[in-house]
Amino acid sequence: GWFLLCLLPSILGARASPETKPSSPPCQQSPTKVSCKGVGLWKFPKELGQGIKYLELSNNFIQNLSGSDMPGFGQLEYLDVCFNQLEAVSAATLARLPRLRSLLLGSNHLDRNYVANGEAFHLLRSIEVLDLSVNNLESHMASWYISNLTSLRVLDLSGNAMTKLLAGTFRNSPGLRQLDLSNNYIMEIQEGAFEPLEQLEVLNLALNSLHCVSGFSLTQLRVLNLSHNALELFSSEEGAERYLLRVLDLSHNRLLSFPELPRAHDLTHLNLSNNLIASLLPGSPHAREFVVLYKEMQRFNGTVRPVAALTHVADLDLSDNRLELFPFSFFHGLGSLHSLSLARNCLQEVAREPVSNGTELSLRSLDLRSNALRVLPHWFFESLPHLGSVDLGSNSLQPCESRGSDQGRDLGGDSDTPAPGDACTPFHSLPGLRRLSLSQNNISRLQPHAFTHTPLLSLDLSGNRDLSMAAGALGGLELSLQELSLRDNGMDEGQAALPCLGALRVLDLSGNHLSLLPAGLSCSPLERLDVRDNNLQSLGRVGSWSRSLRAVSLAGNPWSCCSLGWLD
Repeated sequence: GWFLLCLLPSILGARASPETKPSSPPCQQSPTKVSCKGVGLWKFPKELGQGIKYLELSNNFIQNLSGSDMPGFGQLEYLDVCFNQLEAVSAATLARLPRLRSLLLGSNHLDRNYVANGEAFHLLRSIEVLDLSVNNLESHMASWYISNLTSLRVLDLSGNAMTKLLAGTFRNSPGLRQLDLSNNYIMEIQEGAFEPLEQLEVLNLALNSLHCVSGFSLTQLRVLNLSHNALELFSSEEGAERYLLRVLDLSHNRLLSFPELPRAHDLTHLNLSNNLIASLLPGSPHAREFVVLYKEMQRFNGTVRPVAALTHVADLDLSDNRLELFPFSFFHGLGSLHSLSLARNCLQEVAREPVSNGTELSLRSLDLRSNALRVLPHWFFESLPHLGSVDLGSNSLQPCESRGSDQGRDLGGDSDTPAPGDACTPFHSLPGLRRLSLSQNNISRLQPHAFTHTPLLSLDLSGNRDLSMAAGALGGLELSLQELSLRDNGMDEGQAALPCLGALRVLDLSGNHLSLLPAGLSCSPLERLDVRDNNLQSLGRVGSWSRSLRAVSLAGNPWSCCSLGWLD
């Protein structure tokens, strides 16, 4: 008791009174750079010395910038006061910072005192980078803050409360090159709002409430992000003027049709995922079923411009739409296309016409997951000779059997034996294919020589319940296959016959009913093995991979404590 009574005054005395702020840890300092990030500051640190060019004060409790607290900062070029309680900035303070180029004020309370603060901002004649994000600024407040910043190059107004872009907002900032307006409530862009920004290259309007973009005319833009809006129409101005646009993100909108892109552009990345696009073909009957909500859409009339305008596109994402047909002809003009995603659509078949005039697509990666495909025709893979990776998971495709290693080379002959009771898709004799996923395709039996002359590096057959692999089903992969997944197939050892896979390094056998490991594993240089949730009591003779194995997952098996010699 005596000890506690003696100690209590010391404890109480250590508490800071409301007027006396707790002492802060020292800042990290070099001759020209000081970082006081997250040290509990309530005001500007004192006695930092002369010649500082870089000052970081983020994650503190500073409420105002007053000139009396800022002696000796005439050389300052970079100031970060993000994540504070800042609500007042004095003109006297900014007048002492003539060389300031970057000012970061995100996540503060600059909606308060915005009139006086905005007047003080008029002194920032040399500022090039300004962050005003997450300050609860309304449209007129943001306009006032930047109304006299003639040297701006980069501006961040994301996470505010703007509902529209006023016509004169950027009148005095013609040099802007990067503009972030994401995560606001913008529903309207007044005519001429972007006209002064002739040097603008990157524009982010994601996470707003825009319903329509018509007459798009920002020819100098390189990157445009309009994702997560409510767009039902995107159209550009008519004309032959060349657009410099390279990246366009229209994902997570309500587009009913393929967007009307500029006739001449340098577009390389186009993201149209998570929309309502039902057809890519001109004159599609689907387009006539949609209600026309905007008079601008009447001239659109369900047609698209020639796909020749997409000749430079290398990455096209059409996942999570409503496409029912894979229109091969649509992609004829996309000679630069390397990556295509049509995952999670309603695809049931491929348009039954091969690529004409011997045209070959340069496609390297194709994602067709989660559709309703039952068969891919022979000419499908013939038309994609450069295809290296294809994901066909969550469809209903049955691999064909190749009757022999030599006959299997002839895709046009009769070397394919259909899967029992259904049409099949040939996966043999595809010399360029390296990665293939056939997970969750309801494959009940994998036919012999299904992948002959297809030197796969990775094969995913997971999620095919009660899959049975015929003898020789993986024949032809002995020297190439490095990764194999047979996860969650409910297989016993009689259904999982594996050949000697001399290159296999990663194997997933989890979620089956195995009481013994496949005998063919003895010659595989395994590095990762997953056998969780099986009926294994022992791994038995681990073979050559006992020295190569780096990671093994064993949980969920009834291991026998009397047969643990394999652990040695």
